[in-house]
Amino acid sequence: MVGRIITTLNCIAEGADWLARHEPAFGRALAVCGPLPLRRQPDGFAALLSAIVGQQVSVASASAIWARLEAAGLTDQAAMAAAPDEALRAVGLSRQKARYGRALAQSDIDFDALRGQPDAVVVSTLVAVPGIGLWTAEIYAMFALGRADVFAPGDLALQEATRGLFSLSERPNERALRALAADWSPWRSVAACILWAYYKTMKSREGIR
Repeated sequence: MVGRIITTLNCIAEGADWLARHEPAFGRALAVCGPLPLRRQPDGFAALLSAIVGQQVSVASASAIWARLEAAGLTDQAAMAAAPDEALRAVGLSRQKARYGRALAQSDIDFDALRGQPDAVVVSTLVAVPGIGLWTAEIYAMFALGRADVFAPGDLALQEATRGLFSLSERPNERALRALAADWSPWRSVAACILWAYYKTMKSREGIR
């Protein structure tokens, strides 16, 4: 069963209001951060390929590589599936990312059907592809599919923002944060958006350890 889908800023506002009433700390964060952006993006092959391209490189480097992929027509799934290593290396992909991109392109993921699958099935389907980890799968579910109740507890910014907002003695690890976030259901994706926004204020105010 697919739960709530975030489609508009009104959905974000509804979730933020629920969270602020349910947990006062989110109300304090929202007072500092202001209204949250929608952050939706198109789903499908290109969204996941972009996530692979962006792994462990700067935003500027990822943007430059992506521009070269687009210019070469390699953001198309069929083209990527058939591309030789030389073509992928020529646009800036490492040997490992070339392998991951080709594996994604050659996978049998039905992206249209994925829209109707439960969150757990979406995540398990995606992580079965080499190069797509749990964080990438959860982010895809949140922002490409608009799932309202997905969280990415492995995200270091979410961990650090939680430490700061809830005055924890140390940054929670992935397991601890996943357990804590269970109380923010059915709006865990919006909770993540609040925490990311709060993280930005923390960076400017105190720096990040």
